[in-house]
Amino acid sequence: MEIETEAQPKQIIFSAVQPSGTITLGNYLGAIKNWVTMQEDYRCVFALADLHTITVRQDPATFRRHTLEAYALFLACGINPQEHPFFLQSHVHTHAELAWILNCYTQFGELSRMTQFKDKSAKHADNINAGLFTYPSLMAADILLYQSNLVPVGADQKQHLELARNIAERFNGAYSPTFTVPEPYIPKVGARIMSLQDPARKMSKSDENANAYVAVLDKPDDIVRKFKRAITDSEAKVHFAPGKDGVNNLMGIYSSVTGLTNEQIEAEFEGKGYGDFKLRVAEAVLEELRPVQERYEKLIADKAYLEQCYTEGAQQALTISTRTLSKVMKKIGFLPKKF
Repeated sequence: MEIETEAQPKQIIFSAVQPSGTITLGNYLGAIKNWVTMQEDYRCVFALADLHTITVRQDPATFRRHTLEAYALFLACGINPQEHPFFLQSHVHTHAELAWILNCYTQFGELSRMTQFKDKSAKHADNINAGLFTYPSLMAADILLYQSNLVPVGADQKQHLELARNIAERFNGAYSPTFTVPEPYIPKVGARIMSLQDPARKMSKSDENANAYVAVLDKPDDIVRKFKRAITDSEAKVHFAPGKDGVNNLMGIYSSVTGLTNEQIEAEFEGKGYGDFKLRVAEAVLEELRPVQERYEKLIADKAYLEQCYTEGAQQALTISTRTLSKVMKKIGFLPKKF
């Protein structure tokens, strides 16, 4: 006789991304598809981190447009706002409030060691603002507000998650257990998509060469053209091997959108040249992105629906995060609000 056990509550995953004008194929295959998959197995909290975005100067009209477009595109990719809160960070005031409190539990030396602050300071030397310096405290607040068990992080954010863990442990030690100490989420399958023009570098929307990246909303002709111009090598044989960075990258993209293994890809293109291979990769990417682009066009035309989704998401997020913030403020010794 089998003994029935209660199902374990699903773990909470918090994921946030800054709204930008361009979401690349690398973002889609490397991160967004994982967000979509995570929805089945976890309680997800998704946000567009628009407060983080203003550490770099923004044109107001462009900023608003990019934020709405990013929200629509994430829905088009498969985020389900009915099942998981998906909101704009600036609409949930608890993020900024907890960030200030955590600033007071974060050491100056810890923030000064953040490599991303050094990198961005060099890139934006004319605007090294305090927000850029304390950015990791806001990121810690984003994560800790939802008692997140797991956080998907790329290599550039690992240091920030480690700081969030340190802050949580420091606060818990000073008072009593208040925050869940988050762990990094490592997806079972995660594609690292590289530049089509310099396969030693990650695909990036900030690349000066527009042929180096494919945007999710690129037109079909542009996608085909970019893949046709992708860097390969002189061997003209489709197989995965050290030193064949360009071909390896194209095989990784093809595998991500078709589910084929490297061995199956090598067999498919046995005796065929790079021209055939590049065209087939482009066609497979088009097949993957076509339904996303079609859903996006419908969503971006329905501003009322988008507003309803991000408003309801913010209301849910505020309810959850207020519980954590109230607990934090009570432990520190703030007088409780009676309104």
